[in-house]
Parts: sequence; C-alpha cells; structure tokens
Amino acid sequence: MSFYQRLQIETQHERAQLLAQPLFADALAGRVTVPLYIAFLSQAFHHVKHTVPLMMACGARLGDDREWLRAKIAAYIEEEYGHHEWVLDDIAASGGDADTVRRGAPSFETEMMVAYAYDLIARGNPAGFFGMVHVLEGTSTALATQAAQRIASALKLPGKAFRYLSSHGSLDLEHVDFFRGLVERMTAADQQAVVCGAKRFYRLYGDIFANLHREHTACN
Repeated sequence: MSFYQRLQIETQHERAQLLAQPLFADALAGRVTVPLYIAFLSQAFHHVKHTVPLMMACGARLGDDREWLRAKIAAYIEEEYGHHEWVLDDIAASGGDADTVRRGAPSFETEMMVAYAYDLIARGNPAGFFGMVHVLEGTSTALATQAAQRIASALKLPGKAFRYLSSHGSLDLEHVDFFRGLVERMTAADQQAVVCGAKRFYRLYGDIFANLHREHTACN
C-alpha cells in the first residue's frame, strides 16, 4: 500500500465528518443564498491569502536533508501566488464589497485554522503543513466544480463570480498528483506528521463551515 492510500484510509473518519457538514449538502443541492456565498468567499480569502506565506515559512524550517522538498515548495508557490485575489474578484462579481473583506478580520474559526498552521510549522514538524494541503485541495477536487455549477445555477450570478471554485476543481486535480508524488518521497516521520496534521485540519476546516451554516440559519 502506498503512503497516499494509507493517508486516505487513516483520515477517512475525519474526512467523513467534514463532508457531513450541512453546508456541503446545501451547496450541492443549490440551497445557497448570495449572502452565504459571499460569506464563504470572505472566509476563503482570509485563509487563502496565507497559503504562500505558510509555504515560505515551511520551506524556511526545512533542513539541508530536505532540500528536495524545499525545491518542490518553491515550485508550488509559483502555482499558488495571487489566488487570494481571485477570491476578491469573485466577491465583487457577486455584489459584495471586496475592499471591506480585504480590510476585515476572519472569523474565529478561520483564524484558529490559520494560527494552528503557523504554529505547527514553527513548533512541530513543518512537514505537517502538508496535512493542510491535503485537506484543502482534496476537498476542492471532490466538491468545488460540482458545487460551483449548482450554486451558479441557483443564484443566477455571472460566470466570473466563480473563478475560485471552478478553477480549483480542475486545477487541484493536478495538485493532488503533485502532492501524491511529494508525500511518497517523505521519510516515515514526515509522513506521520502529514497524517496527524490532516486529521486536525479536517476538524478545523469543518469548524469554518459549521460556523457559516449556523450564521446562515440564524438569519433565516
């Protein structure tokens, strides 16, 4: 069994809990309002803007014995740079105030996920950061394109309001292949850090969606 297969198996409980969030069911059923979609994008902005800084921090913490991994991160940074601006463009195209979101603060749940990522890199094994990569990109691949189509149909928003979701559904298929090859080269200790990180990030990411759903249902 490959490590990637083991990662999928060892995190299946946490992944199932994330995908059981009511907001996912609502999105796939087209039961999403424009304010909720903008709220989702707002939280996406507040964690996506940290993707490149987190990768930089991760690369800086790697020793010479993991120079190959630093090179992979450098290439990955080129792929990810500027994606937070895509999110702001989607917010504007949806009728939201992108400047207010840019200047605003994340929800508690989003801030805790980002803070844990920085802490894990600084205090623990920086390879654990790839547990976050697995959660965010794996979830995108599984749901983003389908959810974007359903939400677009329900909300009647222009296609340019869905660049972040639509692009990540297809783009992250390539990233998953990249990720699989990367983690297979890791040492056993680094691979275990990825598993532990993924378990925690599934829960932290799920908290963001649970909070969005609570706020949405409280307003209806």
